[in-house]
Amino acid sequence: MKRLVIIGCLLMAVSFGTSCVDSKIEDAEVKLVTAEEMQSILELEDVQLVDVRTPKEHEEERIANSQNIDYNSPTFEEDIAKLDKAKPVILYCKGGVRSAKCARKLKDAGFQKIYDLEGGLSKWKHSDKLKIEVKS
Repeated sequence: MKRLVIIGCLLMAVSFGTSCVDSKIEDAEVKLVTAEEMQSILELEDVQLVDVRTPKEHEEERIANSQNIDYNSPTFEEDIAKLDKAKPVILYCKGGVRSAKCARKLKDAGFQKIYDLEGGLSKWKHSDKLKIEVKS
């Protein structure tokens, strides 16, 4: 009987410890935002705007004031570690696939507030009031 009580207590301790770890990850927020919502966020919040496309794509055209962290780069993990986890991050790529993958990685890394541009740069460019920098 003592063994069952001890095993029960150990199982409870493990489950409580695991739920605490999981809840910290769940506290992170990933919000899919439209181009218009993103423009408002850029105007109202102090955010880190991150383009997760290749350097070549970023050089050709980008959202103003974005920094480039290539999702497919071998240094990707090191590069995102340089970002401020407490400061909101807005991610974008061409169509939304790479930024969605990156958002999951940032969430797992402990970032607290993550925005992902719905439809990526393709949707951003089709919004008439938004600006994009194009290489001349």
